[in-house]
Amino acid sequence: MARCNIASKIGWFVAGAGVGTVVALLLAPETGKQTRKLISKKAEEGKDYVASKGREFREQAEEFVDKGKELVTKQKERLAEVLEIGKEAARSTLSIV
Repeated sequence: MARCNIASKIGWFVAGAGVGTVVALLLAPETGKQTRKLISKKAEEGKDYVASKGREFREQAEEFVDKGKELVTKQKERLAEVLEIGKEAARSTLSIV
């Protein structure tokens, strides 16, 4: 019983796809050659869009990396300053004792 139901669904799907294809071909406003050109043009536009977004993403990533490096450098400098201040405080404390 379940196989019949699945086969029926597959049959209706295939029939619907076939009807859709025929209707699309009958109602297409352009010839096949024009449609292929349009598809090619849209594919090229899509490729250019993806490439453009990829470049933007890479540039943003590079900016984030640069900012991260600057932040790490500043933190290292601050840590070195604080460490030096701590050493001087320890020396002055030991010299008083």
